[in-house]
Formats: sequence, structure tokens, C-alpha cells
Amino acid sequence: MLASHGRYDYRPIKGRPLYDWPNGKRLAVYVALNVEVFPFGYGMGPDLNLRQPEPDIPNYTWRDWGNRVGIWRLLDLFDEFAMPLTVNLNSAIYDQCPQIARALRERGAEIVGHGRSNAERQAEMDEATERGMIGEVTARIQREEGKPPAGWMGPWVNETHVTPDLLREAGYSYVMDWAMDEQPVWLKTRAGPLLSVPYARPTNDITALHGAKVAPALWGDMLIDQFDEMLRQSEDEPLVFNLSLHPFLVGHAFRLKHLRRAVMHIAARRERVWTARAGDIAAHVMALPVGVVV
Repeated sequence: MLASHGRYDYRPIKGRPLYDWPNGKRLAVYVALNVEVFPFGYGMGPDLNLRQPEPDIPNYTWRDWGNRVGIWRLLDLFDEFAMPLTVNLNSAIYDQCPQIARALRERGAEIVGHGRSNAERQAEMDEATERGMIGEVTARIQREEGKPPAGWMGPWVNETHVTPDLLREAGYSYVMDWAMDEQPVWLKTRAGPLLSVPYARPTNDITALHGAKVAPALWGDMLIDQFDEMLRQSEDEPLVFNLSLHPFLVGHAFRLKHLRRAVMHIAARRERVWTARAGDIAAHVMALPVGVVV
């Protein structure tokens, strides 16, 4: 027998109970911005430039550019098209870049817990340390936003074997780390069910632009093709389409141009889709009759 996570059972997407998103829509669309901070001279972070001995000025400042410039370009873009935002936020942003937190709050963005910074990985923590980190992040977001976050994405999309249990015990209702489906799926935890909300990996800007070195124009085509085909597939079952973005990558003008093209394409078809935040998608699923989503 293969080792199993025990979090969900195998169920093909065909043959599941059908349901709609609000107003009879079948494709839910949400934008996830990953707003992250990295300590100077620490060494952890994506190698956007050839890694240098610490202090690695090229890589540190490239990432910092995302918070000084890139995020503001993205906010302007999504303001232009009135797109709601989900933000996976390192809680250290409140100290390092408070203007970003204020701008997100003014726009009604949903804040998702995303660790303290992206210079740590949960998989390297023991259970007590991980529980403490989740509690610290949750308390800080609650203090700043007036309510705790409903959703979580681990720094580096990283978990231990008990992360879903700890999240459910800390009051979280959904997680974005698991990438096994195009519909929300309930995960089993020792404290009760925790919803997994789909978060795109193949079209993620880190995966495509940085990892696979896809040209920006081709990436824009990929986003449009993914959206168009999922819109067609959603005639048969409800689906979730996600734009997952990092300001230090896609905020640059030569990439933003092609993201703008994809967002314009989606916005022109808004009457056929539900544009929402990840938490809105989770809340809709939680309100469905028991057994519709498993």
C-alpha cells in the first residue's frame, strides 16, 4: 500500500454533485497577490538574479522592488478593472511596509495568512513552533484588520504533516496550499473539516515566468487560453480560475503589459463569470447543503 495523507479521498471531477456560483455562474475567478518581505542578508528567497555572497544586493533589492514599485502597478491595474483581490500577506509587511497594508484595506482586499515572512518554511518547524507561528500571524492580522483571517497559504506553499490540523484548531476555515483539484475540496483534520480552495500552479507567475522562463507574451496567451477553456468546461461543472501573482515578478512593465491583456480579456466576459475573493468562494461552498462538496 502507498503511504497516504488521509486528508481527502480520490473522487474524479466527473459525476460529482452539481452546484452553481452566485447568479447561476459556473466559473469563479479570483486574483491572489502574494505580498512578501525578506530580511536583508539572510539568504532565503527566490533567486531572481544569479545568487551572490551575502549580503546579496541584486536579489534583495529585486524582491524589495516588488513592494516599492510592483505592488502599486498591480493595484492600479486591478483598480482599473474593478477586480476584487485576495492577498497572501506576510505579517511583517505591517512593520516594514505599512502603506501597502493601508492601501489593501482601503480597497477591501481579503487578507490571507501567509506566515511572518518568506524567509521561513513551516516544514522545518516542530509542531509547537509551527503552532506558535500560526498563532502569532493570526493575532497580528486580527489586530490590524479587526478580524482574524479565514484563509491560509504557507510561506513557500510549505506544510508539515500537521499543518491542516493546526490551522483548523486556530480557527481557519480554508487553506490554499493543496493543488489537487479545480473545485474546492474538504480536507479531514483532527479538529474537523478544512476547505481546500484551488490555487493555480502551472500558470502561477513564479512557475511560468521564473521557473519555466516562459516569455511574457506567451504567458499572457497561456492565461487567456486557460480562462477560455475553463469557461467552456464550466458548462459541465463549477470550476475555480485563479490568477496567482508576485509583485517582484509581474509588476515589471514588460510583463504587466501582458497581464493587463489577460485581465482585460477576463473583464470583457464578466457577465459569464463570478469575480470574487478566495474567502467568498469558501463561504459560498460552506453554505451549500452537506454532501454537495466532499
